[in-house]
Amino acid sequence: MKFVQIVDYKTEQFDTMNQLMDKWVDQTKGKRTATHTLTGKDRSDDSHYVEIVEFPSYEEAMKNSHLPETDRIFQEMVALCDGMPSFTDLDVVRDEQLNAAAARRFFHEIAVGGNLDAIDELFAADYRDHDIIRGEDSATGLENMRSDVTGWRDAFDFTFNLDRQVTEGDDVVTLWTWTGTHKGDFLGIAPTGKQCTMTGTTIFRFQDGKVQEGWWHYDVMRLMRQLGALG
Repeated sequence: MKFVQIVDYKTEQFDTMNQLMDKWVDQTKGKRTATHTLTGKDRSDDSHYVEIVEFPSYEEAMKNSHLPETDRIFQEMVALCDGMPSFTDLDVVRDEQLNAAAARRFFHEIAVGGNLDAIDELFAADYRDHDIIRGEDSATGLENMRSDVTGWRDAFDFTFNLDRQVTEGDDVVTLWTWTGTHKGDFLGIAPTGKQCTMTGTTIFRFQDGKVQEGWWHYDVMRLMRQLGALG
C-alpha cells in the first residue's frame, strides 16, 4: 500500500532548508526509496511549510528513514526550524489523478461516446491543438475541437484502447490503439467499409484544471494504406 509522510515545520531560513534537501537528494542517490516529494508554503504565514513525501509502502519509508544520510540531514533540518517539526504518517486509501481521469474522459466519453457538450467542461476556451495530419499548423478554440471530433465520428465507427498513461507535472501522455470501420468520407476517400487499426500518442497539457494544449502523433500513413489510398 502506498504511504505518505507529511512533515509540518516553521523556518525563517527556507533557502538554506532547500539547499539542505538538495544535499539529501544528492547523497542518497540509488539508496532512497521516496518516489515523490512536494513542498508547499502557507499563504497566510511565510514561515510555515508543509512537505509531502510519497513512498511505495510503509516498509520502504522505514528503509529511507534508517539511511545514515537521512538521519544526518534531519538533525540539520531541525536546527533550521523554529521548534520541532511534526510528522503525520498516512496509508493512501485513494489516489485519484484528476488530469489523467479527464484525459480518459475525452477518449471514452467525447471521442467514442459523442458527448460534445463535455468539450466545454474539459478544455480551455483558447485550447490549442497540434495534429500530425495538419503538419506544422495548429488549431485554436473549442469549435475546432468539435469539428475534428465530428469529422472523425462521421467518417468512422471507432473505439480507443488506452494502452498506457504517463503523467508528469501538468502533462498527461496517453498511448492508444484505435480501431475503426470506414463508413463516411475521410480526406476525400469515399466509404470503403474496411476495418482499420492504428496506434498513436496524445499529450494533453493541463492548466487550471482544463486541457490547454494537445499534441497528436499517430500512424496516419498506415491508416491511408489500409483505406487503399496508398500503394
